[in-house]
Amino acid sequence: MRDMMGLMKKAQEMQARMQAVQLELEQTLVEGQAGAGMVRVSLTAKGQMKAVAIDPGLLKADESEILEDLLVAAHEDARKKAERITEEKMQSLTADLPMPPGMKLPF
Repeated sequence: MRDMMGLMKKAQEMQARMQAVQLELEQTLVEGQAGAGMVRVSLTAKGQMKAVAIDPGLLKADESEILEDLLVAAHEDARKKAERITEEKMQSLTADLPMPPGMKLPF
């Protein structure tokens, strides 16, 4: 019975830490870039887009396709960075839990 109480306490502690990590991820900004920094996208680590910056030299009507591609690439760059940050936070959060390798906890 003692082990069950200890397990419940650990679960409650982890839940509180997960909530704190969630808040931190909502406030952590990452920036993705494309076109040597001519297009920049800022996202939260949770994936919410916060800002887009476009070099004025790209704002030409006949180059809209290039700009669209650069926006997608910058967003993907930022998304990958956010994903890495989230994985690092989760690894540190679950470091003391006996979990099988590769098992991920959902957010």
